[in-house]
Amino acid sequence: MSTSSAPPRNRFERRRAETRQAFIRAARQILAESGDTSASIQAIAERADVGFGSFYNHFESKTELFDAAVADALEEFGQVIDARVEGIEDPAELVAAGFRLTARMADSHPELMRILRDRGLAHIHSESGLSPRARRDLERGLISGRFTGTDPTTALTALGGTLLSLVALRLACPDLDGDEAASDLAEMVLRMLGLPADDAHEVTRRPLPGLDGPSTLL
Repeated sequence: MSTSSAPPRNRFERRRAETRQAFIRAARQILAESGDTSASIQAIAERADVGFGSFYNHFESKTELFDAAVADALEEFGQVIDARVEGIEDPAELVAAGFRLTARMADSHPELMRILRDRGLAHIHSESGLSPRARRDLERGLISGRFTGTDPTTALTALGGTLLSLVALRLACPDLDGDEAASDLAEMVLRMLGLPADDAHEVTRRPLPGLDGPSTLL
């Protein structure tokens, strides 16, 4: 259904959504800075610049808030990658581009990457974020014969674990050549998925759409 057919939200609904998002932004900042979820609701409300009393209008607990913050970050991550790979048809190139773009996001989206590093493992098989997009590409590759020898769940586990290792490496070693590390890891994953060595190497060195050039950030 077209969004134009949806009734316009009134001012109360907009303010309510803005307040909820302010809490989520504050929780994301806390997760990225320290990962300490013991912060008081008062401290979170102050960081969000909203009233303490409004917290329970949006969340039943801090656990629910921090879960929402992780889901929000992972969905943004997936949307950023989706926007950059639009138009790529080859499932192997999509996998490779996801790795290479993620490595660059350590510079352009450090908050997202720290949350992914610290919280991503529990969300490898999530229904939001990059996971359903990666599963879609893996399934397309298996159906087309581009990938062989495994099922999507197993492949997603291996791909997700390798991607999280890349994020941790990139954040721990900021002077590392992130593009080269990402391409090397993507090449290993594509070979695991059944691509011949020469093919996997070529795919992971293709220009990134709209990004190759002097270190263009996302």
